[in-house]
Amino acid sequence: MPQPDRSDRKIRHRLTTRIWHWVNALCLLVLIMSGLTIFNAHPRLYWGEYGANDDYAWAAVGSSQTIGYVRFGETRFDTTGYIGNWEDRNGNIQTWAFPDWATIPSSYSLADGRRWHLFFAWIFSFGLAFFMIRSLWNRHIQRDLHLRRKDWHPSAIWADIRNHARLRFHAGQREGSYNILQRLSYIGVIFVVLPLMIFTGLAMSPAMDANWPWLTDIFGGRQSARSIHFIGMALLILFFLVHMITLLLAGPWRLTRSMITGRDSKEAMND
Repeated sequence: MPQPDRSDRKIRHRLTTRIWHWVNALCLLVLIMSGLTIFNAHPRLYWGEYGANDDYAWAAVGSSQTIGYVRFGETRFDTTGYIGNWEDRNGNIQTWAFPDWATIPSSYSLADGRRWHLFFAWIFSFGLAFFMIRSLWNRHIQRDLHLRRKDWHPSAIWADIRNHARLRFHAGQREGSYNILQRLSYIGVIFVVLPLMIFTGLAMSPAMDANWPWLTDIFGGRQSARSIHFIGMALLILFFLVHMITLLLAGPWRLTRSMITGRDSKEAMND
């Protein structure tokens, strides 16, 4: 059998990028699910330093034996059967905010949820720091994520949005490069949302609050840091959903293979 010609293959994702991608995916999954366990202990969000049941919460999950709902400000959405009031695998009605299939551990345990969350938070934080340093060293950021002045022009961004709507994800782009919306979203997630999640997480820690009170002050209090942390989680979930939809539309097998092997053929990249 003839051997494939490797001359038609090129590096699409470097090893550090691929390792970080999959480790990050695992960490974020565990962090989100364990974070929901922690949130179940007090499913209300506040602004400021303090928050208790009698204080006004800008967002909350309400639950009882008959109904479940999610409230943002004065707007309330009925979520009975899904959030706040749901049926477990044994047919019993539970009134935790988020159901057991969405949390780690599946049975409510605040202590275990915190252990899972903190363990994977350290892996995630060191991985992000290493990825940033390595990406600067191998020029991944400068080469693949750099936005030129013309990319910031509204007409260029609008053209990229129209190309996405037509499922032409790489129209006008050089082979193997990220389009404008990809670069904007990756820059926003890697350099804004993910560091924000780390620092708001530290701001909620009593030990860090005692040693670095200025960190909590930056976010306007521990409850504000908790709210920003939860908003960041929602943005990461939104990013994941958009990422998966785009992956399915652009060719899941080819793109997943390239994120595993790091290589892609010219024929596949020109599809």
